[in-house]
Amino acid sequence: MALGGCVPVFAGTAGLVLGPQMASAGLGADWDAALDSHFRYLSGLLLGIGLGFWSTIPALPSRTARFRLLTAIVVLGGLARLAALPGQGWPGGPMAAALVMELVVTPLLCLWQARVAREAERNTVPQAAA
Repeated sequence: MALGGCVPVFAGTAGLVLGPQMASAGLGADWDAALDSHFRYLSGLLLGIGLGFWSTIPALPSRTARFRLLTAIVVLGGLARLAALPGQGWPGGPMAAALVMELVVTPLLCLWQARVAREAERNTVPQAAA
């Protein structure tokens, strides 16, 4: 969980600091102020998602609602990326890896968290009435 959260935290932080030039290194793309602003905003959201996932670690079994909301946000973004493939073509290695994280790894982590929560609930022994 901690390792998986590194991806959005580091990518989001890099996008905030370096801007869109980070993503387009060597492509020669020109970025105007509006596109730069939007890229950095989305990088901030990515950073927030990663920090949100990290915030579930200390009490993972009791953070199911937060984990599911964050997963839904990530999957929705992945579905948007997937929907662009027919019109825009294959985005290349880094974006393909992001797609796998968004549509495969994150949902699997969500299923794992649900299992952890169920196990924790089962292992909780009810207090006998005094």
